[in-house]
Amino acid sequence: AMAARTRIAVLLVSASTSLALTISTSPPANDRLLRAARGESVDRTPVWLFRQAGRHMEEYREYKKTTGKHFLQLLEDPHDVAEVTMQPLRRYDVDAAILFSDILVVPQALGVKVDMPGGVGIVVPEPVTTGEEARAIAAKALADPAGVVRRELKHVTDAVTEIRKKQLAEKRDCALLGFSAAPWTLFYYTVGANSRDSTPASTFAAAYPAETAELLDAFEVLVAEYCAAQLRAGAHAIQIFEAMGASLDADAFDELALPRLQRLGERLQGLGAADESSSSEQKPPLLAFARGVAAPERINAALSKTSGGPYDVITLDTDADRARYREACFDGACLQGNLDPRLLVDDCDASSDRLDAAIDAMLGDFGSCQRLIANLGEGLSGKESQALVAYYVDAVHAKSAKRIAEETSEALL
Repeated sequence: AMAARTRIAVLLVSASTSLALTISTSPPANDRLLRAARGESVDRTPVWLFRQAGRHMEEYREYKKTTGKHFLQLLEDPHDVAEVTMQPLRRYDVDAAILFSDILVVPQALGVKVDMPGGVGIVVPEPVTTGEEARAIAAKALADPAGVVRRELKHVTDAVTEIRKKQLAEKRDCALLGFSAAPWTLFYYTVGANSRDSTPASTFAAAYPAETAELLDAFEVLVAEYCAAQLRAGAHAIQIFEAMGASLDADAFDELALPRLQRLGERLQGLGAADESSSSEQKPPLLAFARGVAAPERINAALSKTSGGPYDVITLDTDADRARYREACFDGACLQGNLDPRLLVDDCDASSDRLDAAIDAMLGDFGSCQRLIANLGEGLSGKESQALVAYYVDAVHAKSAKRIAEETSEALL
C-alpha cells in the first residue's frame, strides 16, 4: 500500500508539470462576456443561461425525435453536439454558447460506466465501492492524463471545434464556454451518490480517506488536461461546476473540495505561461460555481481573483445576497448570476411584469451592470417558457444598456 501511495504521489507531481501551452484562440466578434470577466467595460451586461441548450427548447425535443437518439447518444457525435449547442444561439440573443455535454464524461473516460435507462436520468450503475477500485482509477488517470483526454474525450474536443465552425458560418460569433465539474462533484457521482442521496459519497470518504484523496487529486489533474484540450480546440473560457458542494459541511468542504478547486484553477491560470508575450488579457477567463456550499462567502472569497484566488468570475446561486457580495465581499470582482429560474416557468404566476420586476431587483442589487454576467442561480429544468427566456435575455440587455449609459453620463458631469 505504501508503494502504491508513493507511485500516486510521483504521478501527481509529474502530471502537474505537463500542462503549459499557448492559447491562440482568436477572440469572438461578440466578446462582451470575456471583457466583463476580465473587468473591462461593456456597453451592456452579457447574458447566458445554465443549461440553455436542451430540454426546454422545442428545437431540441424535435431534434431528438428526428435523430432517434437519447441524450448520451447525442453526446457521442460532434455534429449532434454542435447542432444542439447552436440552437439557443439561433433563438435567443445570448452572449455565449456553452458546450453541450455532461459532467460524467470525465469518469466515463476512466472506464466508469454511465447509463441512461429512461425515466430516471443519468445513472452510474456500477459505482466505485472499494479503495482498491478508487486507487486503480486514480492511477489510470495520473499515468497519462493527456492521453486519456486524447483517446477517450476526442469526441468532445472535436465537438468544440465543430461548434466554432458553425458559429462562424452562421455569423453567431460569441464566446464559447467549455466546462467541467470540479473534482469533488466527479468523485461524488463516481462512488454512487446522486442528486437524491449523498450517503455513498460520505460513507466512502470516511471508510477510505487515503484513496478518496488520491481519486480527488487524480480528477484535479485530469480535469485540468480536459479543460486545456477544450481551450486548444477553440473554447474561449472555462466554467467549473462544483455542483454537489452542498453535500459537505464547511469543514469537509475545506478538506476535500476547496484545495482541489483552487489548484485546478491555478493549473488553468498557468496556461500560456510558456509564452512570455502572453498577458492576463489573453488568458482564458475562468468561471467558478460552488453551488449551495455551507460557507459561501468565505469559500467564494478563497476562489476569487480579487482576494488571491484563481477564478475571474464568481457565480452566485439563487439564495445569495447580491448586494452583500458586491459591496462587502467582492468589490472589483466579476459576478455571475442569479435569477431564480422558476420565474421563467410558464405557470399561473408567470408574467413578463413579474419577471421585469425581478430583473430590475437583480440589476439594482448588484449595484453596477459592469463586472457582471447575467445568468441564473441554477440551471434550466426543462419546464421553462421559451418566450419568458427570450424576454429575460432581451430585458437584461436593454435595462443594463440604459443603466450603463446613465452611469457614463453621470461620470462625465
